[in-house]
Amino acid sequence: MIKTKLIKFLCADRKANYLCAVHMIEPYYNWRGFYIASEDIQSPFYERIYSEFEFTDSIYNYLIHPQWDNIGSPTLFIKILFADYNEQYCVIELLGEWNDAVQNDIMIFKRDIAEVLMEAGITKFILIAENLLNFHEDGDEYYEEWFDELDDEGGWIAMLNLREHVLDEMKSGGLDQYFVLGGELADFGWRTMTPAQFYTSIEKYVLKRLGI
Repeated sequence: MIKTKLIKFLCADRKANYLCAVHMIEPYYNWRGFYIASEDIQSPFYERIYSEFEFTDSIYNYLIHPQWDNIGSPTLFIKILFADYNEQYCVIELLGEWNDAVQNDIMIFKRDIAEVLMEAGITKFILIAENLLNFHEDGDEYYEEWFDELDDEGGWIAMLNLREHVLDEMKSGGLDQYFVLGGELADFGWRTMTPAQFYTSIEKYVLKRLGI
């Protein structure tokens, strides 16, 4: 069990060797010149209004930065950093704990986020998971459903920068048959790239892993 008083996350800068409180972790900001989810009419967060000063959401009683998006899970928050409907991909940053055993987070994410984006034409999902603290599995029904729907469209799901124990938990739950993860994606430096450069690098690696 994770004790509330000990909930801390690695700073967003993976090279930093210090810990910071969860309320200090902001979604990646430098791509806002390319894309803002609240201004994207096809985004599930279109016209959402954010505050820079009022902290309303929390994880285990620890307030989180107000720029993160609440998807209906008490422990998992996200930010759509970029979506390209021509190239059919999106980049989503994760924060918190992915808990299928209690909250069925995959159902929430699949139904309320992924399916909205898929209806708009997205077939390739890149999930940045360096601020994902834990994963608790409970079956793979929704993962299989999501994978099959994307596979029919030539799509895929890649997950980057998982902490070692989270990667192990996902593999032990058999989710590596649905996600491309580990290998070069275990520690991928992406913050110096533009969204297009990032996607090109990830796509090249994913297609190599899939043998395409």
